Amino acid sequence: GPSSVGMDFSLHGFDHVYGIPQHTEALLLKNTSDGDAYRLYNLDIFGHKIHDKIGIYGSVPLLLAHKPNRTSGIFWLNSSETLVDISTKAVAEHVASGSAAETAKQRAVPLTDVRWMSESGIIDVFLLMGPTAFDVFKQFAQLTGTQAMPPLFSLGYHQCRWNYEDEQDVKAVDAGFDEHDIPYDVIWLDIEHTDDKRYFTWDKKKFQNPRKMQEHLRKKKRKLVVIVDPHIKADPTYTLYSQAKDKGYFVKDRNGQDFEGICWPGSSCYLDFTNPEVRKWYADQFAFKTYKGSTNILFVWNDMNEPSVFKGAELTMQKDAVHYNNWEHREVHNLYGFYQQMATAEGLIRRSSGKERPFVLTRSFFAGSQRYGAVWTGDNTAEWGYLRISIPMLLTISMAGISFCGADVGGFIGDPEPELLVRWYQAGAYQPFFRGHSNMESKRREPWLFGEKNTQIIREAIRERYVLLPYLYTLFYRAHTAAEPVMRPLWVEFPGKIETFGVENEYMLGNALLVHPVTEQEAKAVSVLLPGSEEIWYDFRKFKRMEDPGTLKIPVTLENIPVFQRGGTVIPLKTRARKSTEWMIDISYELRVALDTEACATGELYLDDGHSFQYLHKKQFLYRKFTFRKNILSSSCTDESGQYHTTCVVERVIVLGFGQQPNLVTACPKDGKEKEVVFKYDTKTSALTLENLALNVDTDWKICI
Repeated sequence: GPSSVGMDFSLHGFDHVYGIPQHTEALLLKNTSDGDAYRLYNLDIFGHKIHDKIGIYGSVPLLLAHKPNRTSGIFWLNSSETLVDISTKAVAEHVASGSAAETAKQRAVPLTDVRWMSESGIIDVFLLMGPTAFDVFKQFAQLTGTQAMPPLFSLGYHQCRWNYEDEQDVKAVDAGFDEHDIPYDVIWLDIEHTDDKRYFTWDKKKFQNPRKMQEHLRKKKRKLVVIVDPHIKADPTYTLYSQAKDKGYFVKDRNGQDFEGICWPGSSCYLDFTNPEVRKWYADQFAFKTYKGSTNILFVWNDMNEPSVFKGAELTMQKDAVHYNNWEHREVHNLYGFYQQMATAEGLIRRSSGKERPFVLTRSFFAGSQRYGAVWTGDNTAEWGYLRISIPMLLTISMAGISFCGADVGGFIGDPEPELLVRWYQAGAYQPFFRGHSNMESKRREPWLFGEKNTQIIREAIRERYVLLPYLYTLFYRAHTAAEPVMRPLWVEFPGKIETFGVENEYMLGNALLVHPVTEQEAKAVSVLLPGSEEIWYDFRKFKRMEDPGTLKIPVTLENIPVFQRGGTVIPLKTRARKSTEWMIDISYELRVALDTEACATGELYLDDGHSFQYLHKKQFLYRKFTFRKNILSSSCTDESGQYHTTCVVERVIVLGFGQQPNLVTACPKDGKEKEVVFKYDTKTSALTLENLALNVDTDWKICI
């Protein structure tokens, strides 16, 4: 039955608090003293309202507090329904006077009180002392783990809808991308691909030869993702159901019978993923010989795993249902989806004998879900407000340790007007998980269905994503090894700049790119904050140095969104996009070098085979550092233990903010002879372009300017 635990924390000197996803809410947590508390309770809420503190699909009970000289965190480890009350006020603080004769002075300082209340469980709380945001991220990762290293294909573009009808439909959509010259990596199948909503099966009429369909995709160097939900159709002729029933693997009701609820298949039972034996058995279902028609290009999407129970109270499982070891459901509710994703990821690893990285997308999540794959923001709507709110939602999830996150491009519910769809593609291209998805009732919206002009703009947005992949993949390696979020709020990079603390309409992608999606209809200009009086910022596409930092009015057209590179950084790019990530392995690199006030810059490139665990077990990786100082760009090894080799070369270097036209540029490979370099200098933008370099990525070299 219900019990209750709670605790109050006073955060002295703090009035900016963040975190506790998932809510359709602003980045800065609001004062709740005159309204609802923030609720952490995983629920299937179709078309969740904007600016609502109700819990939706996932919960991470981590709250961050920030002031200019310190970041702290509170991790309240409890998986039952939790409410968080926040009260921020100014309190008087005495300032000691210099001498006894002077009267003591008072000053107003902020104070934030945070009250955690959970329905069940024990008080198990961790205070993360920072002092920087990056320290807090590392401390949280020591407790919950870092982001799993994703396979490279999963950072490409994903095409999904509820539902692609049959094998012919899949082939036609796949061909459409080639015909319109738009890169993509993965096509997805929702619940209608199964035999009457029995997961791990195929509809015999619509998907008669799933293996052949996958072979077709494999030849195109593409992948397939299928949905596998946690509810199991109550049908004695369905092997999965009868096996699980015989073994006692379902969650029980309070009377010890198998809990039955309604979901997509009708009457269903729910696997008890809190039981390690059930997780092991479930993982075994992904073996190629068991999951008929599956191949090694098939990956998995776990949906409805809050768990969703139609006709249940709040559309979820009743709290007095009973799990393994007699835990009531109320105790473990927010962990249910976490454990399904854990078992699924384990199954995909095991089917390859531990060799291949899994890809699993989950809707429901908890602290630590980053170890098993990706999450998305659920059933959003095709309206401008949902595009706008997706930015703070993704930033909040990212700060809670889950870097691999995204929102359904275009909005899941309804039909986006072409301008909204274009703007959403442009935003999604610069966010970690990039998937277009739509509801059964929505009109078809493959990227080429909105006229030639819009097709061209969406094509360009997706290509920009593919060219950026070396940088993104390197950021994911940093997330995996150092717990640095891929997508981060401005204040994390500029902790002393108070003007950044509430910014939620733009964000940093790594430490080098500032992205400002356009989220207003028919916008002609946007107001962009370029932080840091000592920083230099460059237009990422036009190469020109921006005026002084601060808030600038930037004109925009439908063609693209404002993206800026920070001075002092080097970004590795591919020189062009091709049909999918696998087609791009041998494409040469470009280094975009943006100089700071000292005319210096540094950056990194991480590289491995993109799909296996060899980077871990056999040191099959390459980790390079690029440094520009005193007019010399050098490439050196960051981690000498890396053994990976590539024939890829750095073909082009563009130096932004280079003072004057050089007389001579030479390249010196470590083991070769010096050669003269072809260059162009643009006096308008001060950009220096070096071409035809053919410098090996995996060796040391220098370019002297």
